[in-house]
Amino acid sequence: MRLRYPQLAGHLRQGLSPVYLVSGAEPLQLRDAAQAIRIAAGAAGFDEREVLDQDAAFDWRTLAATRETLSLFSRRRLIELRIATPRLGRDGGAALRDHCAHAPVDDRLLIVAPNLERKELKAAWAQAVDQAGVILEVWPLTGRAFVAWLEERLRAAGFQPASGVATLLAERVEGNMLAAAQEVEKLALIHDGGPLTEAALLAAVGDSARFDVFALGDAALAGERARVHRILAVLAADGTAEALVLWSLAREVRLLAAAAFARRQGQDLAPVFAAHQVRQTRQGLVQRALARSPLAHLHRLLEQCAEADASIKGTLTSVPWPLLTEIADGLARGPAGGRGAMTTSRQPPEPPRPISARGQIW
Repeated sequence: MRLRYPQLAGHLRQGLSPVYLVSGAEPLQLRDAAQAIRIAAGAAGFDEREVLDQDAAFDWRTLAATRETLSLFSRRRLIELRIATPRLGRDGGAALRDHCAHAPVDDRLLIVAPNLERKELKAAWAQAVDQAGVILEVWPLTGRAFVAWLEERLRAAGFQPASGVATLLAERVEGNMLAAAQEVEKLALIHDGGPLTEAALLAAVGDSARFDVFALGDAALAGERARVHRILAVLAADGTAEALVLWSLAREVRLLAAAAFARRQGQDLAPVFAAHQVRQTRQGLVQRALARSPLAHLHRLLEQCAEADASIKGTLTSVPWPLLTEIADGLARGPAGGRGAMTTSRQPPEPPRPISARGQIW
């Protein structure tokens, strides 16, 4: 069975399927879908959870061994298989086909695969999951669907948004669902529930400016390195999602790279600004950043974004925050520090390792 994210809640109320595969390029829905399945499993008496983390060196016999081992703590168990690679390979496909054919009555299998290549969903193992259980793909919402989702999230947080409020907030987060969810959470902390007007939204957003990842991008483009480091310290201390910080930085790097390439080709920047939805009031800031950002330096920052993305997803052992600091500082200073240069404690990064194009956010 194939489901869309909005159908999941209704499906779970009817009971649990033996196997679930949650995959796709939208991290918030991926997280929420997996958590909804975990909660439903717990409510249904599957009160033990066993997690298997798959990587390139994973022994797929572990899945069968886990299935065949009786639990010491609970009669019913949720097995969670976290897939890190874009493809399962022959052994992985065979292991999942075997599990679907011999799924125990007292076990449920949740497969979480954020980096899975789309063509894998046509493989024989995916067809076995489709027949035995549920495949749920999550993709970013756009346009009216995104605004409708955001309005529903505001109402779930206790607000009664006036007409235009969800649209205004959608414009502010530029379609990023993780950023939108964090904005709603911050609003709930600093603003009482009930009616929410555009003026109240703007006032609340202004009050929470010190938490804002958008301020980080502006400070980096402006070359304000000390402010960049202060904002990063606050974001880290407040528990801001690393993926959201990376998205903000990668967006600016991608914009500058496109502008630098257009300038090298002797082209006007207006089409670049239009494609990246750069407001006229921000174009001067971008052009000043462009003056200190050669294309080769921007390509290196994109490689560092790929490394940070892999670190956040757990496919590299490096710690994300030092990587994010290095990207932000490099964006602010250009290819050389110059007078007053700051340094970070991180050693030069390892060469970037390949990651799935589906996992890239830049």
